[in-house]
Amino acid sequence: MRLVDLSVEIATGMPVYPGDPAVAVTPALSVAADGVNVLHLDMGSQSGTHVDAPFHIDDALPTLDQLPLERFVGEAVVVDARDARPRSALGPSLFEGFEGRLRAGVIVLVATGWSRHWGTDDYLAHPYLTREAAELLVAAGVRTVGIDALSVDPTPGDDFLAHQVLCGAHAVIAENLTGLAPLLEAQAAGEPIEVSLLPLRLPAADGAPVRAVARIG
Repeated sequence: MRLVDLSVEIATGMPVYPGDPAVAVTPALSVAADGVNVLHLDMGSQSGTHVDAPFHIDDALPTLDQLPLERFVGEAVVVDARDARPRSALGPSLFEGFEGRLRAGVIVLVATGWSRHWGTDDYLAHPYLTREAAELLVAAGVRTVGIDALSVDPTPGDDFLAHQVLCGAHAVIAENLTGLAPLLEAQAAGEPIEVSLLPLRLPAADGAPVRAVARIG
């Protein structure tokens, strides 16, 4: 058994979705002055590797604390989209060959490889899921979807079609994942993969940062 970290580092000035709060990590207390080291964190709920609750796009939908914990931990199915071009739409054909594995309780991870652009302007030109792709996943019973990009929708976005479909089905969306290549290799070798996307316990929240981790084997 091995663990793979799928999370980006939280650091001052790190990339955020356009318009979201900037991230700042600064010393608050020090051993020299106060006897302990403590950091001061300024960040939005959608900072770094994070999950979206349905409430993120609609006040009438469930908040983070209203979702079952089972929504954040489960068997992973990793779909290879690393050949996708910038700003390309990922439709239902992406999931051909996975029909028998898409079901309730499974966490679907879309590996675009776009995390390689983290910290550059190119990171905003990521591939994204179409409404039809999101509808296919929801119809199969999938209620947790992750991507190694800034969003499951285009950036910048106006209509957030994939969010609307997934959140409307009370699904969880994980974004800004990284390091999915080892999971693709493990999956090809037939190794079981379990993913944890457990968020901070924030009441009535739209989402929260997570320490995303995969267990292989």
